[in-house]
Amino acid sequence: MAEKKKKTVKEKTPNSAFMKAMKPSVALAKIVGNEPLPRSEMTKKLWEYIKKNNLQDAKDKRNINADENLLAVFDGKKQVSMFEMTKLVNKHLS
Repeated sequence: MAEKKKKTVKEKTPNSAFMKAMKPSVALAKIVGNEPLPRSEMTKKLWEYIKKNNLQDAKDKRNINADENLLAVFDGKKQVSMFEMTKLVNKHLS
């Protein structure tokens, strides 16, 4: 009888660059707070803010309508797609 080889399961390790705490800019800190956070937590807080303030476009949920605080983060744009939002938010992290 042939002996079956056991597959070793390699545990996934989180990407350290993704988990690194980033400091938000002054404009972004008005939304997510002033504490350094990993990008994933920053995005989570940003979405909480968007949903709490009903800023998703009613017709197209992929678009975010900017309020006064988000205008500074979105480079003055009144509406951005959720994909564009990620790119614009990254400019506010250090």
